[in-house]
Amino acid sequence: MTINIKNFLNEKSKLSKMGEFQNLKQIEGLEMSSVSADLYGNGRDDLSLFYFKNGANYATVSTSSTIRSESLSWNDNSHKKTIKGLLVNTKNANTFTGKQGKESLDILAKNLSRILTIKESKSKLGTSETVKTKDLIFASTGVIGEQFPVDKIKEALPSLVEKLKTDHNKLFWLKIASGIMTTDTKPKLAYEEMIVGDELVKICGIAKGSGMIAPNLATMLSFIFTNADINSNLLRSLLKKAIANTFNAITVDSDQSTNDMVSIFSTKAIKLGQNLSLTDRIIHKFELALKKLCLNLAQQVVVDGEGARKFLTVRVINAKSLSSAKNISFAIANSPLVKTAVAGEDPNWGRIIMGIGKSREEVDIKKLKIKFGDFVVAENGRISDSYNEEKLKEYMKWDSIVIEVNLKLGNDAFECYTCDFTHDYIDINADYRN
Repeated sequence: MTINIKNFLNEKSKLSKMGEFQNLKQIEGLEMSSVSADLYGNGRDDLSLFYFKNGANYATVSTSSTIRSESLSWNDNSHKKTIKGLLVNTKNANTFTGKQGKESLDILAKNLSRILTIKESKSKLGTSETVKTKDLIFASTGVIGEQFPVDKIKEALPSLVEKLKTDHNKLFWLKIASGIMTTDTKPKLAYEEMIVGDELVKICGIAKGSGMIAPNLATMLSFIFTNADINSNLLRSLLKKAIANTFNAITVDSDQSTNDMVSIFSTKAIKLGQNLSLTDRIIHKFELALKKLCLNLAQQVVVDGEGARKFLTVRVINAKSLSSAKNISFAIANSPLVKTAVAGEDPNWGRIIMGIGKSREEVDIKKLKIKFGDFVVAENGRISDSYNEEKLKEYMKWDSIVIEVNLKLGNDAFECYTCDFTHDYIDINADYRN
């Protein structure tokens, strides 16, 4: 897959403004690079490095799958709250690779730490401090169960370190975001900022993901960087709150992978104050910006769902509990019948009724109200008196569809995001390994 940067800059998403690339800025204390280790055999970038010369506070949330990649296991075992580097490879998930996959990470960590240490020792602004293997973490995405390509990655490490850059303009962020893609058709980037005193606090985020997408993360990676000095424990609390209604509110095909992670890194360049907590005004402001960024990235993943042509929001309101609203929302969003109806532009609201019922959540059909956009299709236990098939067919031609289910049983609500199922999804996944 060749990435044409100029085309990306000129292209606007047919689905929403989420597809427009924001102008991400430089994060002080972050160096980045992306090269080809020839993992795909076509010369595209497939190996990326994020390096923090002065270290970075770090927090991550990873997949709840009971089968996890060796890369995630390495990160879990490090128990690190501050790191120096993140190495990301595509094409191979490093999952079900056994001893070979585990030992490969040890080999790469030793080689990368040595090369980074040499780099620092030669720098005029360098440090004599050694970059240790435990200062490094990994992320992998791609095919499950294939031998990990350690030799190719090891060979590419010197070039990867040599090409580290501190100057991050829009084009360079696009290159980096493109380097972590698999079946994605476009890179995914987002940016937020806020003023604290006289300082500009920046949050930059990139993500990959297109298929095998379901709650509790998915086949996706997302890396978020900020110059704000926030400790690791607080970062983790903020991240967990941010993903609840963003990365954990999306689904493409209801499948969940083994190697998914969302991580946030603080370079500590901008001091916010001492002993900060979730209740501090500054942190609350940062939290809102982080949630906005995560939602932007998560929705970009759905918009780029494998074979997707339509973006679908499923909103459940006035539920008895949050869990009930969430279960009903995903029961609808994950239904192949609903998703194919959306693809066919068919306002078949009976499939929404089916989805509500199969959730097994409490429902009073006499109170139930269902809307497609602004159009009421069902209420009071029957088809709406205002139902207009022709108007609904016109609405279903839109690129972005909203389905709202009003349970009228309580005050809780949940909104999830998905896409349609087209034949392209089958074509992509029938030939995924090629």
